[in-house]
Amino acid sequence: MRVVSIISTKGGVGKTTVAANLGGLLADAGLRVLLLDLDGQPTLSSYYALSHQADNGVFEFIALNLRTPEQFVSRTIITGLDLIISNDDQGRLNTLLLHAPDGRLRLRNLLDAFRPIYDLMLIDTQGARSVQLEMAILASDLTLSPITPEMLAARELHRGTLKLLSELQPFHHLGITPPPLRLLLNQVNTIRVDARMISRSLRAAFTGATNISVLETVVPERVAYLNAASLGLPVHLIEQRRACAQHSPSALQTMQALAIELFPEWRAAISTLSKRTEV
Repeated sequence: MRVVSIISTKGGVGKTTVAANLGGLLADAGLRVLLLDLDGQPTLSSYYALSHQADNGVFEFIALNLRTPEQFVSRTIITGLDLIISNDDQGRLNTLLLHAPDGRLRLRNLLDAFRPIYDLMLIDTQGARSVQLEMAILASDLTLSPITPEMLAARELHRGTLKLLSELQPFHHLGITPPPLRLLLNQVNTIRVDARMISRSLRAAFTGATNISVLETVVPERVAYLNAASLGLPVHLIEQRRACAQHSPSALQTMQALAIELFPEWRAAISTLSKRTEV
Protein backbone atom coordinates (compact mmCIF):
# COMPACT_ATOMS: atom_id res chain seq x y z
CA MET A 1 0.00 0.00 0.00
CA ARG A 2 1.28 3.45 -0.95
CA VAL A 3 0.74 6.24 1.59
CA VAL A 4 0.67 9.83 0.30
CA SER A 5 0.11 12.92 2.43
CA ILE A 6 -1.13 16.09 0.74
CA ILE A 7 0.50 18.85 2.74
CA SER A 8 1.01 22.59 3.00
CA THR A 9 1.36 24.94 5.94
CA LYS A 10 -0.65 27.45 3.91
CA GLY A 11 -4.41 27.13 3.59
CA GLY A 12 -6.36 27.61 0.39
CA VAL A 13 -3.90 25.94 -1.98
CA GLY A 14 -6.29 23.15 -3.00
CA LYS A 15 -5.19 20.16 -0.90
CA THR A 16 -8.71 18.81 -0.45
CA THR A 17 -9.61 19.26 -4.12
CA VAL A 18 -6.49 17.37 -5.18
CA ALA A 19 -7.10 14.58 -2.63
CA ALA A 20 -10.74 14.11 -3.60
CA ASN A 21 -10.16 14.13 -7.36
CA LEU A 22 -6.98 12.07 -7.34
CA GLY A 23 -8.65 9.48 -5.11
CA GLY A 24 -11.78 9.45 -7.25
CA LEU A 25 -9.84 8.95 -10.47
CA LEU A 26 -7.70 6.12 -9.09
CA ALA A 27 -10.74 4.36 -7.64
CA ASP A 28 -12.45 4.68 -11.02
CA ALA A 29 -9.35 3.08 -12.54
CA GLY A 30 -9.94 0.00 -10.37
CA LEU A 31 -7.60 0.69 -7.45
CA ARG A 32 -8.65 0.37 -3.82
CA VAL A 33 -8.27 3.82 -2.28
CA LEU A 34 -8.69 5.04 1.31
CA LEU A 35 -9.04 8.76 2.04
CA LEU A 36 -8.02 9.88 5.54
CA ASP A 37 -9.32 13.31 6.54
CA LEU A 38 -7.01 14.88 9.14
CA ASP A 39 -8.27 18.41 8.56
CA GLY A 40 -10.20 19.97 11.44
CA GLN A 41 -12.38 21.64 8.79
CA PRO A 42 -13.71 18.40 7.31
CA THR A 43 -14.30 19.41 3.69
CA LEU A 44 -13.03 16.10 2.34
CA SER A 45 -15.40 14.20 4.65
CA SER A 46 -18.38 15.85 2.97
CA TYR A 47 -17.05 15.91 -0.61
CA TYR A 48 -18.62 12.56 -1.58
CA ALA A 49 -21.92 11.16 -0.38
CA LEU A 50 -21.57 8.03 1.75
CA SER A 51 -23.16 4.67 1.02
CA HIS A 52 -22.20 3.56 4.54
CA GLN A 53 -21.07 5.66 7.50
CA ALA A 54 -19.06 3.93 10.21
CA ASP A 55 -19.86 4.53 13.87
CA ASN A 56 -16.45 6.13 14.45
CA GLY A 57 -14.05 8.43 12.63
CA VAL A 58 -10.50 9.71 12.77
CA PHE A 59 -10.63 10.69 16.44
CA GLU A 60 -11.45 7.18 17.66
CA PHE A 61 -9.11 5.60 15.11
CA ILE A 62 -6.09 7.61 16.29
CA ALA A 63 -6.94 8.23 19.96
CA LEU A 64 -7.99 4.65 20.75
CA ASN A 65 -5.51 2.88 18.44
CA LEU A 66 -8.33 1.06 16.67
CA ARG A 67 -7.13 -1.68 14.33
CA THR A 68 -10.39 -3.06 12.91
CA PRO A 69 -11.24 -0.97 9.82
CA GLU A 70 -14.94 -1.82 9.98
CA GLN A 71 -15.16 0.25 13.17
CA PHE A 72 -14.14 3.55 11.58
CA VAL A 73 -13.95 3.25 7.76
CA SER A 74 -16.93 4.63 5.84
CA ARG A 75 -17.73 3.89 2.18
CA THR A 76 -18.41 6.58 -0.41
CA ILE A 77 -20.76 6.21 -3.36
CA ILE A 78 -17.66 5.93 -5.58
CA THR A 79 -16.85 2.23 -5.97
CA GLY A 80 -13.47 1.42 -4.46
CA LEU A 81 -13.19 4.73 -2.58
CA ASP A 82 -13.43 4.59 1.22
CA LEU A 83 -13.06 7.33 3.80
CA ILE A 84 -12.11 7.87 7.43
CA ILE A 85 -14.14 10.96 8.30
CA SER A 86 -12.85 13.89 10.33
CA ASN A 87 -14.77 14.15 13.61
CA ASP A 88 -12.32 16.08 15.77
CA ASP A 89 -13.89 19.53 15.55
CA GLN A 90 -12.59 20.50 19.01
CA GLY A 91 -8.96 19.74 18.15
CA ARG A 92 -8.49 17.15 20.88
CA LEU A 93 -6.20 14.95 18.80
CA ASN A 94 -3.42 17.51 18.62
CA THR A 95 -3.32 17.78 22.42
CA LEU A 96 -3.43 14.00 22.85
CA LEU A 97 -0.68 13.34 20.31
CA LEU A 98 1.50 16.13 21.64
CA HIS A 99 1.70 14.40 25.02
CA ALA A 100 1.70 10.76 23.85
CA PRO A 101 5.08 8.97 23.76
CA ASP A 102 4.32 7.68 20.25
CA GLY A 103 2.42 10.81 19.15
CA ARG A 104 4.20 11.57 15.88
CA LEU A 105 4.48 7.87 15.06
CA ARG A 106 0.93 6.83 16.02
CA LEU A 107 -0.44 6.65 12.46
CA ARG A 108 2.69 4.93 11.14
CA ASN A 109 2.19 2.21 13.76
CA LEU A 110 -1.45 1.67 12.75
CA LEU A 111 -0.97 1.20 9.00
CA ASP A 112 -0.56 -2.59 8.96
CA ALA A 113 -4.33 -3.04 9.34
CA PHE A 114 -4.86 -1.44 5.91
CA ARG A 115 -2.07 -2.97 3.83
CA PRO A 116 -3.98 -6.13 2.78
CA ILE A 117 -7.08 -4.09 1.87
CA TYR A 118 -5.96 -0.96 -0.02
CA ASP A 119 -3.57 -0.01 -2.79
CA LEU A 120 -3.34 3.61 -1.69
CA MET A 121 -4.03 5.82 1.32
CA LEU A 122 -4.39 9.54 0.60
CA ILE A 123 -4.16 11.81 3.65
CA ASP A 124 -5.65 15.31 3.59
CA THR A 125 -4.04 17.55 6.23
CA GLN A 126 -4.54 20.91 7.93
CA GLY A 127 -3.25 24.08 6.34
CA ALA A 128 -1.09 24.87 9.34
CA ARG A 129 1.75 23.25 11.21
CA SER A 130 0.60 20.74 13.85
CA VAL A 131 1.60 17.45 15.42
CA GLN A 132 -1.04 15.78 13.23
CA LEU A 133 0.69 17.11 10.13
CA GLU A 134 4.03 15.80 11.36
CA MET A 135 2.39 12.43 12.15
CA ALA A 136 0.97 12.23 8.61
CA ILE A 137 4.33 13.02 7.01
CA LEU A 138 6.18 10.41 9.06
CA ALA A 139 3.59 7.77 8.09
CA SER A 140 3.95 8.51 4.37
CA ASP A 141 6.26 7.29 1.63
CA LEU A 142 5.52 10.41 -0.46
CA THR A 143 4.31 13.94 0.23
CA LEU A 144 2.50 16.08 -2.31
CA SER A 145 2.25 19.84 -1.82
CA PRO A 146 -0.03 21.90 -4.07
CA ILE A 147 1.28 25.42 -4.56
CA THR A 148 -0.54 28.29 -6.22
CA PRO A 149 1.48 30.47 -8.60
CA GLU A 150 1.73 33.60 -6.48
CA MET A 151 4.58 34.98 -4.40
CA LEU A 152 2.98 34.56 -0.97
CA ALA A 153 2.51 30.84 -1.60
CA ALA A 154 6.13 30.48 -2.75
CA ARG A 155 7.40 32.28 0.38
CA GLU A 156 5.22 30.19 2.68
CA LEU A 157 6.54 27.04 1.02
CA HIS A 158 10.07 27.94 2.10
CA ARG A 159 9.38 29.18 5.62
CA GLY A 160 6.62 26.66 6.37
CA THR A 161 6.54 23.32 4.56
CA LEU A 162 10.26 23.05 3.73
CA LYS A 163 11.27 24.17 7.24
CA LEU A 164 8.97 21.53 8.74
CA LEU A 165 10.45 18.76 6.60
CA SER A 166 13.98 19.77 7.56
CA GLU A 167 13.07 19.68 11.25
CA LEU A 168 11.83 16.10 10.89
CA GLN A 169 15.27 14.91 9.74
CA PRO A 170 16.30 13.75 13.27
CA PHE A 171 13.86 10.84 12.87
CA HIS A 172 16.65 9.31 10.77
CA HIS A 173 18.04 8.14 14.11
CA LEU A 174 14.94 5.94 14.53
CA GLY A 175 15.34 4.50 11.04
CA ILE A 176 12.55 6.71 9.65
CA THR A 177 13.42 8.77 6.60
CA PRO A 178 11.10 11.72 5.91
CA PRO A 179 9.51 11.10 2.50
CA PRO A 180 10.27 12.87 -0.79
CA LEU A 181 8.29 16.01 -1.57
CA ARG A 182 6.57 16.61 -4.89
CA LEU A 183 5.37 20.14 -5.65
CA LEU A 184 2.22 20.51 -7.74
CA LEU A 185 1.47 23.81 -9.45
CA ASN A 186 -2.25 24.24 -8.81
CA GLN A 187 -4.99 26.68 -9.83
CA VAL A 188 -2.75 28.08 -12.56
CA ASN A 189 -4.12 30.72 -14.90
CA THR A 190 -2.25 29.63 -18.02
CA ILE A 191 -2.70 33.02 -19.69
CA ARG A 192 -1.33 35.32 -16.99
CA VAL A 193 2.35 36.18 -17.49
CA ASP A 194 3.17 36.41 -13.75
CA ALA A 195 1.87 32.87 -13.15
CA ARG A 196 4.17 31.54 -15.86
CA MET A 197 7.09 33.51 -14.41
CA ILE A 198 6.56 32.12 -10.90
CA SER A 199 6.20 28.62 -12.31
CA ARG A 200 9.56 28.92 -14.10
CA SER A 201 11.23 30.37 -11.01
CA LEU A 202 9.91 27.58 -8.81
CA ARG A 203 11.20 24.90 -11.16
CA ALA A 204 14.59 26.58 -11.37
CA ALA A 205 14.84 26.85 -7.59
CA PHE A 206 14.62 23.08 -7.12
CA THR A 207 16.66 21.91 -10.09
CA GLY A 208 19.12 19.37 -8.75
CA ALA A 209 17.45 19.07 -5.32
CA THR A 210 17.72 15.55 -3.92
CA ASN A 211 14.41 15.02 -2.19
CA ILE A 212 12.25 17.76 -3.72
CA SER A 213 10.98 18.12 -7.26
CA VAL A 214 8.34 20.07 -9.16
CA LEU A 215 5.92 17.88 -11.06
CA GLU A 216 5.55 18.35 -14.80
CA THR A 217 1.77 18.20 -14.48
CA VAL A 218 0.12 21.58 -13.92
CA VAL A 219 -3.48 21.86 -12.68
CA PRO A 220 -5.16 24.82 -14.41
CA GLU A 221 -7.63 27.19 -12.86
CA ARG A 222 -10.95 25.79 -14.07
CA VAL A 223 -14.62 26.07 -13.10
CA ALA A 224 -14.98 22.30 -13.63
CA TYR A 225 -13.35 21.67 -10.24
CA LEU A 226 -15.96 23.82 -8.50
CA ASN A 227 -18.77 22.14 -10.42
CA ALA A 228 -17.45 18.69 -9.52
CA ALA A 229 -17.35 19.59 -5.81
CA SER A 230 -20.93 20.90 -5.99
CA LEU A 231 -22.09 17.65 -7.61
CA GLY A 232 -20.01 15.43 -5.32
CA LEU A 233 -18.31 13.73 -8.26
CA PRO A 234 -14.68 13.34 -9.38
CA VAL A 235 -13.80 16.10 -11.81
CA HIS A 236 -12.64 13.67 -14.50
CA LEU A 237 -16.27 12.59 -14.91
CA ILE A 238 -17.39 16.21 -15.30
CA GLU A 239 -14.90 17.42 -17.90
CA GLN A 240 -13.61 14.65 -20.14
CA ARG A 241 -12.73 16.67 -23.23
CA ARG A 242 -11.09 20.04 -23.71
CA ALA A 243 -13.35 22.69 -25.17
CA CYS A 244 -12.11 24.51 -28.27
CA ALA A 245 -11.72 27.78 -26.33
CA GLN A 246 -9.57 26.23 -23.60
CA HIS A 247 -5.81 26.70 -23.55
CA SER A 248 -5.06 23.70 -21.30
CA PRO A 249 -5.96 20.00 -21.11
CA SER A 250 -9.32 18.78 -19.84
CA ALA A 251 -9.73 17.80 -16.19
CA LEU A 252 -9.62 14.13 -17.18
CA GLN A 253 -6.33 14.62 -19.02
CA THR A 254 -4.87 16.68 -16.16
CA MET A 255 -5.79 14.29 -13.35
CA GLN A 256 -4.74 11.33 -15.43
CA ALA A 257 -1.34 12.89 -16.11
CA LEU A 258 -0.93 13.69 -12.41
CA ALA A 259 -1.83 10.15 -11.36
CA ILE A 260 0.58 8.59 -13.87
CA GLU A 261 3.39 10.95 -12.87
CA LEU A 262 2.93 10.09 -9.19
CA PHE A 263 2.23 6.37 -9.69
CA PRO A 264 3.84 5.15 -12.91
CA GLU A 265 3.39 1.56 -11.76
CA TRP A 266 -0.37 1.99 -12.28
CA ARG A 267 -0.10 3.59 -15.72
CA ALA A 268 -1.95 0.79 -17.52
CA ALA A 269 -4.99 0.95 -15.24
CA ILE A 270 -5.09 4.77 -15.27
CA SER A 271 -4.81 4.89 -19.06
CA THR A 272 -7.95 2.80 -19.51
CA LEU A 273 -10.07 5.77 -18.38
CA SER A 274 -9.40 7.64 -21.64
CA LYS A 275 -10.43 4.62 -23.68
CA ARG A 276 -13.69 4.35 -21.78
CA THR A 277 -14.65 7.94 -22.53
CA GLU A 278 -14.09 7.36 -26.23
CA VAL A 279 -16.62 4.59 -26.41
